[in-house]
Amino acid sequence: MPDPVKIEIKDLPLWERLQAKRTPLSFEIEITARCNNNCRHCYINLPPDDILARRHELSAAEITDLAGHAVQLGAVWCLITGGEPLLRPDFEEIYLACKRRGLLVSVFTNATLISGVHIELFKRFPPRDIEITVYGVTRDTYERVTRRPGSFQKFMRGLTLLIENGIRVRLKAIAIQSNHCEHEAIAAFCRTHTRDYFRYDPQLHLRFDGNPDRNDEIRAERLTPEQITALELADPQRMNALQKGCDTLIRRVACRPGCDHLFHCSAGRNSFTVSHDGRFRLCSALWAPDAVYNLRQGTLHAAWHDFVPQVREMRFTTPKLLNTCRSCQMVNLCLWCPAHAHLETGALDGATPYFCAVAHARANALQENPVAKGNFPSAGIQNRGNPNSSEIRHS
Repeated sequence: MPDPVKIEIKDLPLWERLQAKRTPLSFEIEITARCNNNCRHCYINLPPDDILARRHELSAAEITDLAGHAVQLGAVWCLITGGEPLLRPDFEEIYLACKRRGLLVSVFTNATLISGVHIELFKRFPPRDIEITVYGVTRDTYERVTRRPGSFQKFMRGLTLLIENGIRVRLKAIAIQSNHCEHEAIAAFCRTHTRDYFRYDPQLHLRFDGNPDRNDEIRAERLTPEQITALELADPQRMNALQKGCDTLIRRVACRPGCDHLFHCSAGRNSFTVSHDGRFRLCSALWAPDAVYNLRQGTLHAAWHDFVPQVREMRFTTPKLLNTCRSCQMVNLCLWCPAHAHLETGALDGATPYFCAVAHARANALQENPVAKGNFPSAGIQNRGNPNSSEIRHS
């Protein structure tokens, strides 16, 4: 008997029809902000023994109730993440509660806490997938990032357990200064162990809690625009994807000139995120106070049907940004969005010079690439003067 054909849910024709409606098809639940690692670049982690954070965490019963209401609204998939979700002693209870409600369940973990108990759980009730970030493929690099002696050995042990037991694992990486020297080796390692999947993120956004000392660490770990484009140009798979989309990466339709709505992204259209203490957001990075809803003081139904439309109606208040970032034709190459702007500046319509500089570097790299150059349209945009300036003039 032939092996059954595996089809991703997002490849089904029905998925596209469902996305056309504003239905919460998926959601993320950060069941803890605590983590056993202390990664330099992390935007959320708190110490594993943080008593206050643990006290504020949603209980397993609250998460079970949330999952049930999400399914009633139309959810079919959820992501259990953190922090490090396996720090919770009731992880199995939470995981099974989501599975029993018919949800496809993914888990983000650093794999250092994987035990035989988790392996038996995942073998009996398979996750959609487990995503693990690879911070380095040598002890020195890995632990330079995590700042936890012994974490590399624990990571390798956990990953080996998952793979040897046939658990579906996807590997990803974050490209930062502390592991930049090992990026090629990290990519090769990931592609060897998960042949159908690998992604890396070369850009960092700032902390959810605004911690100034930790934000300084994140800024110090950011790659320069030149380092980012060099990585992308050296990666055939990533460049192929950019080249295939080079006729749409710079496009007028994405700019929506004349519209002062802040949100033109998919935030709050088909997904949402809930923090460890029950705060509902349209996307994981959107932490502006006026865009956060406390589920402990309301309902998921009210958050989705009443609160989300209010947030998506928010408008620009800074004319300069409305005439620059909002109307920039390179928006698809840039990490600017209201959520990231708030994390960077405290304002949903704040300027983000670093992301702007990266977008310009990417555009220049694509225009100069011999494969993409023939198809890549002129941006019609110039950034005169300081390359890190947010002042963009349209020609």
